[in-house]
Amino acid sequence: MTTDISLLMWTKIHASFIPCSCRSSLQVCILCLPKYGDTVTIGDVSFKLKTPKNPELVPQNYMTDSLAQSVVHHLRWIMQKDLLGQDVFLIGPPGPLRRSIAMQYLELTKREVEYIALSRDTTETDLKQRREIRDGSAFYLDQCAVRAATEGRILVLEGLEKAERNVLPVLNNLLENREMQLEDGRFLMSAERYDKLLQEHTKTELDAWKIVRVSEDFRVIALGLPVPKYSGNPLDPPLRSRFQARDVYHLPFKDHLQLLYSIGSNISTERISQLLSFATTLCSQESSTLGLPDFPLDSLSAAVQILDFFPMMSVQHVIDRLYPYNIFLGKEGRTAVKDTLKRFELQDSKSHLLPRRITKVESVHGNKTFKADVTVQIGEKEVVFQVPAGTGPLKQHSGSDSFIRTPSHNQLLAEMMQSHMVKDMCLIGGKGCGKTVIAKEFADILGYSIEPVMLYQDMTARDLLQQRYTLPNGDTAWRPSPLVTAALEGKLVILDGIHRINPGTLAVLQRLIHDRELTLYDGTRLLREDRYQNLKEELQVSDEKLQERSIFPIHPSFRIVVLAEPPVIGSTTQQWLGPEFLTLFLFHNVQSLSKKEEIQIIKEMIPNVPSVAVEQLLSLTHKLRETNDATAQSLASSLSTRQLLRICRRLSHHPDESLYHAVNKACLSRFLPNLARSALQKNLLDSGIETSPDDIRKLGEKDYPCEISNGILKIGAVTTPIYNPAEKMKVPDVLFYENTQHMMVMEDMLKDFLLGEHLLLVGNQGVGKNKIVDRFLHLLNRPREYLQLHRDTTVQSLTLQPSVKDGLIIYEDSPLVKAVKFGHILVIDEADKAPTNVTCVLKTLVESGEMVLSDGRRIVANNANTEGRENVIVIHPDFRMIVLANRPGFPFLGNDFFGTLGDIFSCHAVDNPKPQSELAMLRQYGPDVPEPILQKLVAAFGELRSLADQGIINYPYSTREVVNIVKHLQKFPTEGLANVVRNVFDFDSYNKEMREILISTLHKHGVPIGAKPTNVQLAKETGYTQKTLQDAHQKLHLVDSHTLYTESQKEEKLQKFTSS
Repeated sequence: MTTDISLLMWTKIHASFIPCSCRSSLQVCILCLPKYGDTVTIGDVSFKLKTPKNPELVPQNYMTDSLAQSVVHHLRWIMQKDLLGQDVFLIGPPGPLRRSIAMQYLELTKREVEYIALSRDTTETDLKQRREIRDGSAFYLDQCAVRAATEGRILVLEGLEKAERNVLPVLNNLLENREMQLEDGRFLMSAERYDKLLQEHTKTELDAWKIVRVSEDFRVIALGLPVPKYSGNPLDPPLRSRFQARDVYHLPFKDHLQLLYSIGSNISTERISQLLSFATTLCSQESSTLGLPDFPLDSLSAAVQILDFFPMMSVQHVIDRLYPYNIFLGKEGRTAVKDTLKRFELQDSKSHLLPRRITKVESVHGNKTFKADVTVQIGEKEVVFQVPAGTGPLKQHSGSDSFIRTPSHNQLLAEMMQSHMVKDMCLIGGKGCGKTVIAKEFADILGYSIEPVMLYQDMTARDLLQQRYTLPNGDTAWRPSPLVTAALEGKLVILDGIHRINPGTLAVLQRLIHDRELTLYDGTRLLREDRYQNLKEELQVSDEKLQERSIFPIHPSFRIVVLAEPPVIGSTTQQWLGPEFLTLFLFHNVQSLSKKEEIQIIKEMIPNVPSVAVEQLLSLTHKLRETNDATAQSLASSLSTRQLLRICRRLSHHPDESLYHAVNKACLSRFLPNLARSALQKNLLDSGIETSPDDIRKLGEKDYPCEISNGILKIGAVTTPIYNPAEKMKVPDVLFYENTQHMMVMEDMLKDFLLGEHLLLVGNQGVGKNKIVDRFLHLLNRPREYLQLHRDTTVQSLTLQPSVKDGLIIYEDSPLVKAVKFGHILVIDEADKAPTNVTCVLKTLVESGEMVLSDGRRIVANNANTEGRENVIVIHPDFRMIVLANRPGFPFLGNDFFGTLGDIFSCHAVDNPKPQSELAMLRQYGPDVPEPILQKLVAAFGELRSLADQGIINYPYSTREVVNIVKHLQKFPTEGLANVVRNVFDFDSYNKEMREILISTLHKHGVPIGAKPTNVQLAKETGYTQKTLQDAHQKLHLVDSHTLYTESQKEEKLQKFTSS
């Protein structure tokens, strides 16, 4: 049945009539009547509708009241290709436009969709068939490509450039000949060939041969970016040749302008035109040549919505949110963008205002649940607008102890509220600048429950959306991720560390962020609230019925806030803020606080901190932040607001402590390169933070008693009650000889431990980190859980240890989970050996007190967060972490744990003991070893360490090696010193240059390794003349002339003589 144009129903859903001047000079019209069997006509191309078997799979609410001319042309072209039975590839710049056009076509033609977002984790099983287990039997379950082929649906493949090479060729034969061999033995055959066979054979025979008919309605619509220009894998030529391509560029200027006019009725048309002209210029070929990423044109509608409520606001300020060029562009790029702003008269002027603060937040009563009326002050005016709100009570001021409002925070929260009205947002700022607390404060204001999700580099698309697990009976099942649960429950998801995640994995979230739709691995579909309600009304079914079909609504309150560190300008690996990412969010730059604001925060949070110390500390910090010297700037990251609060908290409890010592400790100055260390010392001096030789002497002479009396432990001047553990067998007990330097470190550790801090001990190998920690816990009587990290440590192995029991996979708690449960101390050893993208998951545990385990359980900070939640582990109040790591840099081949996570721990540098401390300790290890030998060893190793610090030698010789030498001499006193020290130095015996330096240094201190009769230095040290050594050499030769000795044996005899 065809219908005359006069019968068009001019309604929102069923018809849209758009005049056009296409080549055929026909009017382009879309005829879409509600009855199936009718015809859709676009210009001269008509398509007859069929009744869908599963109407719930037909896209909803993608068609708009009026379609842009360019979109209509795209739809007409797709219809032509559909009628020809060809598969199409919509190629174009990043953004939701290509997906939107594909979905509009499917809605228009009432076609069922099978959608898959391809990522670097997509495998053949995600496209063809996946094996599942039910009742102990394995079977194959058809996936999107097979379902689409057999049911006559449209397969939408998005992000072909994200898929790994050689994954998509699995579809080649399906695209070309509509054939595919399946893992379960079935064979998909084209409709034409199947129907021919059916004329000669019965359907029962074909079924017995496992031949399945591919529907003649099956089509593929692929969506991808052009590679190169954008990053990704180029199309495989055999795959590319099977598609018909269509360039879907941004909307033409005129169409886009009309769209923006319709959104921003309160803004002058001139300003909208200038804004669009600016954006279009940044998408031009000339801008690409300058290395400028494309401007996210699709986000302009969000900007215009904000400006519609705030017409008095600075346009440049809104542009910064869409295109934060100051963060990701170098000097030349920033100049180019500023010149373009100037050309289109969009630069800030005095008349343009910025939002100042939120003055009122009220719930909206009536039908509009989960909405809030927010009043924001801008200039002298107050503007009221509506935003989504959480499911909890609203609080204009959260009353949180961990958040102090400052003018810049008030402005940032007001700006975030504007962005929240229209889009998800991303907070970009350096480590420790307060991104997490600001996001939490924002959530509290609007009554949101928070769902923190820590992102890491090896995270897969499954970790983000849905994870596979086994039921107790051995069946396989899917568990939704915290992100998916939050979408259903209307929470605010905080994606922390988006700069770490692989862009190919993040691609699976694009549809959720742009369209609020998501298709999960088990076939579950999440729809935007209005689309879900529309579907429910159209099908006349209940929520239960739709949920039986695995269709769920995304809660209208659901929002995503992303936290990230600024991209490294000029870096190829760390420039994560690209054109594709720019289309997803509105961006807010969380800048470091001003000196005045930082002083305000410190004094309000820690009232009794000495004012002079705060002034000096802030003077130093801001000097380092504002300098142009890259070396000094790198030190500023160690003095983040988080770290400053930690220093001041400690000073408030120990006011007599040296600020000089506190700053050096926070920056780990002991292990800084010489240039950075001297820059720090210079800035400390300029800020009036210094230490006198008298202070250093007094510190060295100070007595550090370690005693336990009446259940009270005293280390130095710090006391604490001894713990009474339930599991005493887990309290470490280690041989430990006390020395002043180690007791100083332990006193320092105890101060931070009593303030509730988690500790990080950094030092060279063999300086006693493990011994100090074990002795520390032994004295405190605290049970220990031990975790050693390595190159292959994964996030899963940090939290759970899988094992198979009675044929079932059982997850046993890792030491981390046990420590959290029972309040033990978790000692994480070799933290620098694991990839930093794995260890960064500790951040949420330390900072937020939350962590999601891979078996679905969740660690939370307090009982208040457990209401109505299952599988929750509450962190025991006695739980602490002590992390051990080698210092960053050569020759240690680990990762920079301190650089990545240092500021969330209280850091302690552990060095080799000073000569007197080391000598005292060696006396206890070797009571029978002669004192002169101990002194020689201490002096020789002290000089070798000094050479390592200067960079003359690579290996930093440690106390561990001296102790092993002394233990040997104690047990075997007759062996010569020269022979025993070789146990340490034989590693270097094949490096001629190194060997010469070692021998020279050891001879200087009277250690006779590699002695020759010409060694003047050794003769001086031992008091023998060169002649005496030569005589001894001859004497040995005469006495032993009847015996044939090797050179090494002769050398050993000479060394015994000289050492005796």
